[in-house]
Amino acid sequence: MKKSGGKERKAQSFLQGALVLTAGMAVVKVIGALFKIPLKRVIGEYGMGIFNSAYSFYGPVFSLATAGLPVAVARLVAENSAVGRWNDIRRIRRLALPLFLLLGAAGMLLITLFAPLYCGNTAGGSFALPAMLSLAPAILFACGASAFRGYYTGLQNMIPTAVSEVIEALAKLLLGLSTACWAISQGQKQFAQQGRVFFVTPASQEEAVFWILSFAAAGAVLGVTMGSVFSFLYLALYRWFHRGEEDPARLSGAPAALPQKELKKKLLLTALPIALGSVASNAAGLIDAALLQRQTAKLLETEPAAMKLLYGANVPALYWRDPGSAATFLYGCYTLAMTVYLLVPAVTQAFGVSALPSVTRAWAKGGKKVQKQSMETVMRLSALFCFPMGIGLSALSGPITRVLYGEGDSASVIAGVLFLLGFASLPTAMSTPFASMLQAVGRVDLPVKLLFGAMGIKLVVSFVLSGVVQVNILGAALGTLFCYLFLFFSQLRCLQRETGLSFSPMLFLKPLIASLLCGLTAKTVYDFLSRLIGGGMLLPLAAGVGSAAMIYLAFLFLMGGIEKSDLLMLPKGQKIAKILEKQDEM
Repeated sequence: MKKSGGKERKAQSFLQGALVLTAGMAVVKVIGALFKIPLKRVIGEYGMGIFNSAYSFYGPVFSLATAGLPVAVARLVAENSAVGRWNDIRRIRRLALPLFLLLGAAGMLLITLFAPLYCGNTAGGSFALPAMLSLAPAILFACGASAFRGYYTGLQNMIPTAVSEVIEALAKLLLGLSTACWAISQGQKQFAQQGRVFFVTPASQEEAVFWILSFAAAGAVLGVTMGSVFSFLYLALYRWFHRGEEDPARLSGAPAALPQKELKKKLLLTALPIALGSVASNAAGLIDAALLQRQTAKLLETEPAAMKLLYGANVPALYWRDPGSAATFLYGCYTLAMTVYLLVPAVTQAFGVSALPSVTRAWAKGGKKVQKQSMETVMRLSALFCFPMGIGLSALSGPITRVLYGEGDSASVIAGVLFLLGFASLPTAMSTPFASMLQAVGRVDLPVKLLFGAMGIKLVVSFVLSGVVQVNILGAALGTLFCYLFLFFSQLRCLQRETGLSFSPMLFLKPLIASLLCGLTAKTVYDFLSRLIGGGMLLPLAAGVGSAAMIYLAFLFLMGGIEKSDLLMLPKGQKIAKILEKQDEM
């Protein structure tokens, strides 16, 4: 594409695009932490349970907009740009926006209609309904934004996507947190003066507490909705100000575009399996929200003594009076651990998005050597970045929880869940790049088929284990682990079969071995310094993480876990490679 000044915009490489998205994702996650950590202190574990009950229902529908639909557009744009069909690209962009807005309107209506039914089948009950309804409009704007994100991703320009995600996170932080605080203050004031909480008249002071937390959670969710609005507006304005980038000479020299009807059909046929796969992957949160709360509430009714023995000191007395409230509280603890766990697959989501146009181009142009090199780079770098993060979460689950969420009663519950989820994050992190590569080689149907099988495993394991008193909420974490282990091996097997390529297990074993040493170092250094210094955890935690990072990099270089081609993709990578080569010669 050309810039308005006439200069040709150079497409970003896979790693450059991934780094742009990862940098944007890092900013988003920091902002998200600045949102969720104070939010937990404002609305507590129960309010977080309500917040995440709504968000879990919204997640599968939202994933259509953020991971399903833009991937379909990106794949078609990348495929056509590889063969110079620029008129098709322009027509795809023009078709995508109205089509995706229509799907967004359908999603908004779906959430609005089914919210009461869903809330009636969760432990949160009617207290979760305001938050659910506050989320519905976000679908419309997220779907609109996805058309722009997919278009620019396909052209290997990751900057608009990264910036729009940062804007979305900032709006969520500023508007969501302030609205939640206002709802708490206003709700308490109204109940004290009028016996009401907004438009609800509670039967007791205890019920008023639940309603105040419910509306505060809805206020936080409203920030999510406004974030999607601002993100869409930014992308629309970006497109408007860069509308002169299309090169008329390139368009006139390209083949005529396929008929609109044919392209629309192609877009829908590409989008449908990708979107279904995206929904299936996010259905894990919905399974946890509905199933976990019901199973926990059932245990609290049938085995109250055993559950109190396990969690008596971790759950405030207010919530023990009602099994549903205690279940929502414990589910809130689980979701706080999930928030940290999701940091790991978020990194490879950026790798997966960036890999799609890169691998699609390699596949469209042919050549086994180029295809294999492209795919191995995606796998190796995904593992290199995410394996140490996941092992580190498990090794330091306790101190990480206490630093992020404080020394509250629930800290040990959250840490126990995070310990298991850290291990689960390893196969989870690889699933997005694998799915992207399967989509890139034309098998957009395989990720969704495998995902439905994986979700079936999660449903069965979570249902059975979360009904066991000694396991309860940990059952959902174990379900996640088994689900994504199945997905990891099945996706890898299918990728090898479809491409006719074989990939060495050392792609994953080298980062895994280095990551285990990294985790052991982090735990050892943290334990030693915390005993030596006493008191605060932040300094021992930082020292443990820093020491582990150095050990990890050292062992990777010793084992040859980083290839020269990987370094060359980095900014200033040529200089880094030359420095290392000189050191090897010495």
